[in-house]
Amino acid sequence: MRCRKKFFQVLLLAVIAIVLLIQYTGIPDTMLAISNDKEKIKWIDFNVSFTALKDTMNLDIDTYETDKHISWIDSLAYLSAKYGGKFSYYRKSDLEKIRTSIEEGAEIEELASDYKYFPYYQESYSAILSGFLGEFTENGESKYGLKAFSPIAQGYYFNHYDDFGSGRSYGYSRKHFGHDLMTSTGSPVIAVESGIVEAKGWNQYGGWRLGIRSFDGKRYYYYAHMRKNHPYNDRIYEGMTVTAGDVIGYTGQTGYSIKENVNNIDTPHLHYGIQIIFDEKEKDSPNQIWIDLYAITKLLQSHKSPVYTPKNSKDSYRSNFFVEENYYLEQHRKEEEKRLLKYYKMRENTIVSEPAGN
Repeated sequence: MRCRKKFFQVLLLAVIAIVLLIQYTGIPDTMLAISNDKEKIKWIDFNVSFTALKDTMNLDIDTYETDKHISWIDSLAYLSAKYGGKFSYYRKSDLEKIRTSIEEGAEIEELASDYKYFPYYQESYSAILSGFLGEFTENGESKYGLKAFSPIAQGYYFNHYDDFGSGRSYGYSRKHFGHDLMTSTGSPVIAVESGIVEAKGWNQYGGWRLGIRSFDGKRYYYYAHMRKNHPYNDRIYEGMTVTAGDVIGYTGQTGYSIKENVNNIDTPHLHYGIQIIFDEKEKDSPNQIWIDLYAITKLLQSHKSPVYTPKNSKDSYRSNFFVEENYYLEQHRKEEEKRLLKYYKMRENTIVSEPAGN
C-alpha cells in the first residue's frame, strides 16, 4: 500500500514537471503553425500584451543610436519563446536581462539558443511589426520611433475591447478575425501604415471597405463598414500609394447586405484587421492568417493623426507633415516610374502623324 502511494506521488511530481517544462521552454500553443521541415507558417497566435509591446518598443527606441541596438522584434521573439507564447508570465526584469546580456556582448540568437521556437516567433513578429518602427520626419523633426498611426483620427473618440475570435452569424457561422472600434458615424479613418490601395468597393460582409497592402507585401490592412453615400476620401483609388496617417475614409455601419450602400450594421464602428501573408497563394484562400489587434491598437493610441476639414468640403485631410523613407517605398517609386515610362513609349509608338494638308 505504501509503495502504491509513493508511486502516485512520483507520478504526480512527474506530471507537474512536464507541465512546467512545456510552459517555460517555448513550446507554443499552436505547434502545428510551423512544421519540422520548415514549411511556411500556417497560423500565428499573437498574444503579446500591451505592456510587453510598449516596454520592448521603448527599449528599441532608447538603444537605436547606440552600438547595441536591441530590436523589439527580437526581444519579443525571445520572450515569447521563453514563455511559450503566454505573456501573462511577462516580467520587465526578463527584458532588462536581455539588455544587460546584449550590452555585455551577447547576441540575441545566442541567448535564445535553448529555445526551439525562437526562429518561428522571430519570423512571425517580423511579419506583423516590421512596418511600425522606423525613421521619419514629422512636422520638420527627424525621428526614430513609432511611425504607424491609430486607425481613428486625433480628436475622435472610440472605445474597444478584445473581440478577436468572437462569433459572427451573418451569412454563415464564423469567427470575428478583426477588431471593432466603436465610434460615431463620420469619424475619419486613418491609414495605419503606408502602402498601396489594393481593394476598394462593396463587400456584403464588410459593406464599403478598403484593403491596403504594406510595401513589403506581408501585411494586408482591411477597413470595413465605412460610411453610407460617402465612404472614402475622394482622392482614394485602387493602385494609389497612401502614406501612414492619411485620411482614407469615414466610419459608418454599412454591410450585411448583397445590395450596395445599405446600413445593416446595428452600431456605427470601424472594423479593421491585419492579414499576414507569407504565401501570395493563400491571400484569398480559407487558410488566411489574421491577428489579434487589441494590444497593437492600444499602442497606436500614442500616435494619432491630426486632421482638418476645409470649409464647404465633405472631406477631411491630415494636418501634419509626415515623410518616411524606406527600401520598399523607393522600390515602389522606381517600379511606378518604369511603368509610366513604358506607357509613354507605347503611346509614342502608336501615334500616327496627320497627313499634310493640300
